[in-house]
Amino acid sequence: MLLKLDTTDTRPLHEQVAGAIRRAIAEGECAPGDRLPPARDLSRALGVNANTVLRGLRTLRDEGVLEFRRGRGVTVAEGADQRSDLLARVRLLVGDAALQGYSRADLIEMIRGIA
Repeated sequence: MLLKLDTTDTRPLHEQVAGAIRRAIAEGECAPGDRLPPARDLSRALGVNANTVLRGLRTLRDEGVLEFRRGRGVTVAEGADQRSDLLARVRLLVGDAALQGYSRADLIEMIRGIA
């Protein structure tokens, strides 16, 4: 898995790490069940602190994109490729709504009204 960070990106590094992994999954570099390299190896390859990588990995775990398994390391979750795409679209929606003056609570109410 070849990950790169954009040095001109103003987002926090842990978000960039998470984004790079999401992109690798979306582009098929990592498939569900694949094991990721250890955080230390990723941090060396990306030129960032290992804690930064771990924070990005935890974000992806919380989103359901990655699974942490004791003794087996970090693996890509089943359905992560589809979930990653959906989460990206949700983020765009939240951003667009904010530009139009809607809060997350407003979006939740809109979604409840649809379902």
